[in-house]
Amino acid sequence: MLPYFEIRHLVGFEETNLVGNVYYVNYLRWQGRCREMFLRELAPEVLADVRADLKLFTLKVDCEFFAEITAFDELSIRMRLEDLTQTQVGFTFDYVRLDQDGSEVLVARGRQRVACMRGPNNDTRPTRVPEPLRRALEPYATSRPAGAGRAQQPVPVTSEA
Repeated sequence: MLPYFEIRHLVGFEETNLVGNVYYVNYLRWQGRCREMFLRELAPEVLADVRADLKLFTLKVDCEFFAEITAFDELSIRMRLEDLTQTQVGFTFDYVRLDQDGSEVLVARGRQRVACMRGPNNDTRPTRVPEPLRRALEPYATSRPAGAGRAQQPVPVTSEA
């Protein structure tokens, strides 16, 4: 099993700006899409709970860019669990361009913090992260080596021997 949950995406023209590179807000949309597909595939009980009264509030989101991507670039969006508290979940997202020659390049890295809440909109309160979500996230906990920071330029994710 991979140490991350992954979705693949082929960039379309509608996701680019006049200059031809991907407009930044799309990276944030892809984070949300990755999280949704994770729930759909690995924690469907949580989706049923969301249809009832569980709310997943995004508290914070960010993305750091290392390289441009354009239409028809193929991406792998890779989600990992960064931290898990009683009521909140922290995710990291690696945006990896999958090149034709089989190489992979880290083009961006994002983070997202989500709070679990319950109750009507006028009286919403924090609640524990549901157990099915905790179990589904367990295999994807981040395990970065000490001193591993954020890259400042395009970084090959794997190297060909």
